[in-house]
Amino acid sequence: MINKVITDLDAVIKQIPDGATLMLGGFGLCGIPEHSITALLKSGVKNLTCISNNAGVDDFGIGLLLKTRQVKKMISSYVGENEEFERQLLSGELEVELLPQGTLAERIRAGGAGIPAFFTPAGVGTEVANGKEVREFDGKLYLMERWLKADFALVKAWKADTAGNLIYQGTARNFNPMMATAGKVTIVEVEEIVPAGTLDPNQIHTSGIYVDYLYKGSNYEKRIEQRTVKK
Repeated sequence: MINKVITDLDAVIKQIPDGATLMLGGFGLCGIPEHSITALLKSGVKNLTCISNNAGVDDFGIGLLLKTRQVKKMISSYVGENEEFERQLLSGELEVELLPQGTLAERIRAGGAGIPAFFTPAGVGTEVANGKEVREFDGKLYLMERWLKADFALVKAWKADTAGNLIYQGTARNFNPMMATAGKVTIVEVEEIVPAGTLDPNQIHTSGIYVDYLYKGSNYEKRIEQRTVKK
């Protein structure tokens, strides 16, 4: 089996050119590719189109890339925790395509599955439908949405073998598995790597065939967006 493990993440991230389209896994700050985002900051790549459920917060996640003006466009579902995102949106500095969360998820899944378009009731009669085909099925209107694909998918998993087979942990799975299938090049960071053949095949969430590069990260912050504790 091909060994997908790399030791120099920065060198791989430097392959990403200006103007590339990226998918970045995560939901809020849960399951985000922290080290890949840091490597993007260091690389200085710019004019990125980022497909992600959200834009992180001002000082963590994709929010860091917004501060350095490396992001040209965001395709997202929820962006309410980032003041810099809001400022750039209102000032016209950032292109934004907001989607219903289920539509975002299905468009990414369709991209990985090779399905160029599908119909959904979500967004019919709203601004989301502007410029898109609407068709009636069984007396109900549906909106045509096209697949989403990316030049690079940056994914965070929990455990992997050297062949790139991945296991995610809990809710940190979120958008990561579908993004892993929808990128031309998929770069994955994990917390633990074991020899190929060690993982139970029944527990594998993403097949190694989708993975191009595998990096073992450490010292993950795993921040919480809004921490609530008892007094």
